Amino acid sequence: MNVQAPVDLSVRVGALTLKNPIMPASGTFSEDLSDVFDLDVLGAHVLKTIMHGKRAGNPTPRVCDLQGGMLNAIGIPSKGIAHFREVVLPYWQRYRAPLVASISAHSMEEFARLCAEVSLTGVAAIEANISCPNIETDGKAFAMRPDTTEAVIRRLRAETELPLWAKLTPNTGEPVEVAQAAEAGGADALVTANTAFGMAIDVRTRRPRLGNVMGGMSGPAIKPIALRMTYQCARACKIPVIGCGGIATLDDVLEFLICGASAVQIGTATFQSPTVMARLVAELADWARTQGLRSLSEIVGTVVQPAGEPECC
Repeated sequence: MNVQAPVDLSVRVGALTLKNPIMPASGTFSEDLSDVFDLDVLGAHVLKTIMHGKRAGNPTPRVCDLQGGMLNAIGIPSKGIAHFREVVLPYWQRYRAPLVASISAHSMEEFARLCAEVSLTGVAAIEANISCPNIETDGKAFAMRPDTTEAVIRRLRAETELPLWAKLTPNTGEPVEVAQAAEAGGADALVTANTAFGMAIDVRTRRPRLGNVMGGMSGPAIKPIALRMTYQCARACKIPVIGCGGIATLDDVLEFLICGASAVQIGTATFQSPTVMARLVAELADWARTQGLRSLSEIVGTVVQPAGEPECC
């Protein structure tokens, strides 16, 4: 009787080894999901972004459904670092999967302070959400430009010895330069990418469908954008890339891995199917077994390149 050896789904993201490449996108994951599947099947746990102090978030409505995805303008409501340290961290320490703390701030010094204070025992890595408004540059996100990206990542790097992931934005005309700047600043990995700016109007009332007018577009409609960014950044940088944006199926996961992602994050799909991440872990193992793979590393970055350099349009 032939017994197939289990497939090694483990991946390396810098200094971290994850038992598989599936993890949640920040803001789409909470302890409530423990009611529907074993959270330790995931490669890592990425928590909701926190800010240093308490923050109420944006006015309602904060979310609206769209064809091909959703818009959100949550506004990063946060209970602050003290709540994270005293309540959130003790809860997640019961799990074996590495814990990734997502942080954000509106100034470089506030970012640095939070980074230092969140560098706690039990936190395996820090994801710096540099896609949020920076009050020091007229509200433009740090990740909109290479210079502000490198400056903030370099400042955070000085405050922690933990692995530092830079979560980038698709709302820049310089995605490769921004990614390279994050690498130069000391990031250990890149997350490509956060949501894309968008808006929607209720034609009956002629009012925006979000209380904040504009918000972040997520879901299947942005997958081609996130996939393109992942491909570009993986080719341009030496540090690992974590793909994020519109991933909902096994084929989506495979596309990102083949384009060069070492791991992926699942976001909007979890709202539609709370068990989607557990299902994708199982489907990925089955697929790798049927392909005769010994390790997922065999397919990472194996996209077949056309002759010559790819051109836009």
